[in-house]
Amino acid sequence: MSLRILHKDSPRRSIALVSTNHVLIFQYSRSDQSAGSKSATTQCMVEFVEIDHVDLSVYKPLRHGTVYGTLGLISIEADLFVCVITHSSLVATVRLNEHVQRVSAVEFYCLNRTDFDYVGEYNHDNDFGDTLEHLEYKEGLGEHPCLGLKKAISDGTFYYSVNFDLTNRLQDRFSEESAFDVDSLDYGFLWNSYMIQPLVEFRSRLSPTDKQALDASNILTSAIRGYVSTITIPASSSPIRAEKSRLPSSLTMISRLSCLRAGTRFNSRGIDDDGNAANFVETETIYVFPSGLCFSYAQIRGSVPIFWEQSTGLLPHQQKIQITRSLEATQPAFDRHFQSLELRYGNVHVVNLLSRSRAGEVELTERYNQHIRASPLNHRSNRTSDGRQHDLLQSTQFDFHAETQGIGYEAARTVLPYIRDQAEGFAYFLVDRVDTNESEKMQHNYKVVAILQQEGIFRTNCLDCLDRTNLVQTIISETALRSFLAHRHESALSDFWVRHSTLWADNGDALSKIYAGTGALKSSFTRHGKMSLAGAIADARKSATRLYINNFADKGRQNVIDTMLGRLVTQVPVKLFDPINDFVAAELAQRSGEYTTLDHISIWVGTFNLNGKGRGIKEDLSAWLRPRLANGQAMPDLVAVGFQEIVELSPQQIMSTDPARKLDWELAVAKTLNDHAQRSGLEEYVLLRSGQLVGAALLVFARSHCLSSIKNVEGSVKKTGLSGMAGNKGAVSIRLDFATTRICFVTAHLAAGFANYDERNRDYQTIAHGLRFQRNRTIDDHDSVIWLGDFNYRIGLDNERVRRCIAAKDLATLYQNDQLNIQMVAGHAFPFYQESRIDFLPTYKYNNGTDDYDTSEKARIPAWCDRILWKGENLDQLVYTTAPLRFSDHRPVYALFHCTVKVEDEKRKELLGRGIYNRRRSSISSSFVNVGHADGEDDDIEIVEEPVTPGLPAASTDKQKWWLNDGLPARSDVADRHSGYKPNPNRPANPFSPTSEPDWILVDNRQVTPPVSRAVASVKSTSDQPSIPAVSRSPSSTSTVASSLRKAPPPVPRKPIALSDNTSPPLPQRSNSIVETGYSPAAQWNTSTGGRPNLPIRPVQNVSTPQTANNFLMDVADDEQMASIPALLPRRSET
Repeated sequence: MSLRILHKDSPRRSIALVSTNHVLIFQYSRSDQSAGSKSATTQCMVEFVEIDHVDLSVYKPLRHGTVYGTLGLISIEADLFVCVITHSSLVATVRLNEHVQRVSAVEFYCLNRTDFDYVGEYNHDNDFGDTLEHLEYKEGLGEHPCLGLKKAISDGTFYYSVNFDLTNRLQDRFSEESAFDVDSLDYGFLWNSYMIQPLVEFRSRLSPTDKQALDASNILTSAIRGYVSTITIPASSSPIRAEKSRLPSSLTMISRLSCLRAGTRFNSRGIDDDGNAANFVETETIYVFPSGLCFSYAQIRGSVPIFWEQSTGLLPHQQKIQITRSLEATQPAFDRHFQSLELRYGNVHVVNLLSRSRAGEVELTERYNQHIRASPLNHRSNRTSDGRQHDLLQSTQFDFHAETQGIGYEAARTVLPYIRDQAEGFAYFLVDRVDTNESEKMQHNYKVVAILQQEGIFRTNCLDCLDRTNLVQTIISETALRSFLAHRHESALSDFWVRHSTLWADNGDALSKIYAGTGALKSSFTRHGKMSLAGAIADARKSATRLYINNFADKGRQNVIDTMLGRLVTQVPVKLFDPINDFVAAELAQRSGEYTTLDHISIWVGTFNLNGKGRGIKEDLSAWLRPRLANGQAMPDLVAVGFQEIVELSPQQIMSTDPARKLDWELAVAKTLNDHAQRSGLEEYVLLRSGQLVGAALLVFARSHCLSSIKNVEGSVKKTGLSGMAGNKGAVSIRLDFATTRICFVTAHLAAGFANYDERNRDYQTIAHGLRFQRNRTIDDHDSVIWLGDFNYRIGLDNERVRRCIAAKDLATLYQNDQLNIQMVAGHAFPFYQESRIDFLPTYKYNNGTDDYDTSEKARIPAWCDRILWKGENLDQLVYTTAPLRFSDHRPVYALFHCTVKVEDEKRKELLGRGIYNRRRSSISSSFVNVGHADGEDDDIEIVEEPVTPGLPAASTDKQKWWLNDGLPARSDVADRHSGYKPNPNRPANPFSPTSEPDWILVDNRQVTPPVSRAVASVKSTSDQPSIPAVSRSPSSTSTVASSLRKAPPPVPRKPIALSDNTSPPLPQRSNSIVETGYSPAAQWNTSTGGRPNLPIRPVQNVSTPQTANNFLMDVADDEQMASIPALLPRRSET
């Protein structure tokens, strides 16, 4: 979707990105920097509105032509720029409706200045968009501040897609079927993460409707760096010939360069403290067939993951290598690196191509091997019955130069015998489309099904991870493709492999240009399968060019990369503000009770180890699936059924999954549930989703009326057998959203063996931390989690004692020695999970068909292997027991839960949000979209800060006070009472202090002696004292008192006016000037003035200190709320 970019410069400069239906508007605000502070933030207002709500007539085109999205915002030298893609080209089509564009040219438009606005001409003959020579800047300007960034982004190594997530491999996104979600982006490969992050945060605060509209507008763009290309395979060259359509297939390569430790050759080596490796690249080979069959295989490369540096030099192979940290200081970062790889990819096999004879490379290899041996990934007890060790991290040392010397690069294939077993165990990712209705094939009703998953990855490295690495990765990719075709009993022609090699050669050149400045060496052999004289000459030329670039140009290239990724110390981050939507979001959160209600559902959960017995499919399962519940509970809303050993776990079965047996059990469970529903005249159950991992399976059913409340149903599996390579042990999980409550079910089959509880603990940790859903959700990212399965924890007592306790029904003693109970109490497994009280006999091991525990030669100790654990404040377990099904050596276990779910009325929430939005928009007269200051002043924009804590008002600013409403005057919330009441003087001065005193009190109307009488008596009793001046002041008086006057003594004690009689004389009329007089005993009280002494007055002269006078007046002035008495002042000496 193409966009328009518009701007207006008055009253404030604004830039608008206009799509078909919406507008995203930016407006610059001044940088927020405290005085003397080194940290600052560039503030920018942003608003996303419908196009009908904006007057676009006041905007003018900033560019002739369209743009294709924004890469984000960046601050350069106190100027704020928005980066937009101005030219791009289609380079790949991965699957149907999954297109990849290559960025050919970008432009940076300044938000706070017009100096850099220009009209440029684009050179369409240049594939890499080098249009910078054709730009016409305004006269008098220097170089554009973003010139280096424009050259870097326009060099043909940046790619984006608007209809699928390009940052994740196909295995991590296959079920989304081309859906694009900003929330699921992998920021390790998102090169514009620093620039786009403010917009992503802005998007997260939008309403769901606006968020969906922003995504649909394609304004926000996520870009990777590396290489992407698709080669079309004609039907005549296709290795799969069973297709009737004879349509061409496609071979795509996607290389994603990590941005976490990005840099040039000699500026970025080794790893950092977070475990990020330099020149780390994930390369994915994708082969898609027209029928929907899709093959994907991923590999990674990266610098040797230790702390090391290499100095530049003008002589080849003479650059000194230096290891900069000790073994002990490096190990934590090394462990972080490989633990993150294991979490993302599974098992890791290192292919180290460094030389065993070259100085520097030998030291790197020795240190590398030491760290691998010390890795915690290899400190696990993962031995098979034959005693072989299956470590999560393994390595192969292959001296590339020594192996190919004198023979040629063809000898590189001798690496295959070292890695063949691991390659078979890692497998590959394979998905296919399955029609949901054979009669509706023409309507394209199908679903995507994962047939096989890649369970491990090869990590290849040489010194630079360029030339040797690319050649070996080509061989590994070819091996994986051949394995896939062999499993289908197919083979490929030479034309197919030539196209495959061409892709890898172009990939090597592209990655080498990014890191070293030139194309890859040995690309001639990669491309043609042999090394020619022309290829050797080309390699010599590339080597010389690399020396020049690495010594003289890489510093500038590194600075551009650091600027793009926001690493420079002097860079100022950008903060976006959307006052209206931020206010709406906060207001909706506070008023959630208006659109949210609580509902209650019931969940039935059951687990059963079938011991590989298929005959139970025909058994009556109602005693387990439809038991008679004592509490009269009706049909549960959700049913989760977990099976273990659904097939016999033979050596042939544990490496693959046969779905036939799972389908049979799906029908059996559904029949049992729905037969009961039909007899009861109730609605039937619908299978939401099922999943299988060799012998483990999980089925989730829901009642029909619940389907409208259920969404985002996803599944995932995690292998733990043979260090994650085999599926005989592991877990299957299904998650869903019931209304707005997130629920997760996990069925697991953990390691067997009486004494292997440590391994079972590790299996739990592997599943809990390694199992991932879409958007990188984990098991713990849910409101309710229920584990069910054969956890294999045993009872730590001898066989005879256990059987005696069973005979005596002494379950308390058994439970005290239960391994799972002990491990949970110690915090070694299932932390924060709960299990209801066990009041049933151990569920393992029985003689098949009887209620007798094992009487075979092995005489297994009875144990509670089959368990159900849960966590979640909204869960309440009602039932926990077993069922009398005897066709297996286990007994099935089931539980019943009540679950409280939050239900949001989306329509009401939308209406409420729209109402708040419209009221807020109309109340803010300074909305920056259409309204501004008439004088064009560049005042600071009023920013509505976010509350520190939900429920509290936002922090105050110079223009916004939390106790005022949109700038209106403050007003009191204390209601005025009827006559006869007055404010209570006994309330604390602080209105927020807790008190039991009422706001108002009743006025006492009893007759009291006016307090002025006491004042008169006091004055008369001092007739012998020298006369003192009296002062009177009106509120409007502007007179002052001389600074030589002394402060008045404390006033005479008196009653408050609140206790005076209503018939007290009125307050006297105040004089409009400050007076001074003498005092004599003959002075009489003037009743016409309310009891004040009748004294002669004369104005005070020579006033010089207004502040002193004001303070003085405040001390001695009359108080209208107090009794009327004369103010007594010290006498002023005459000069």
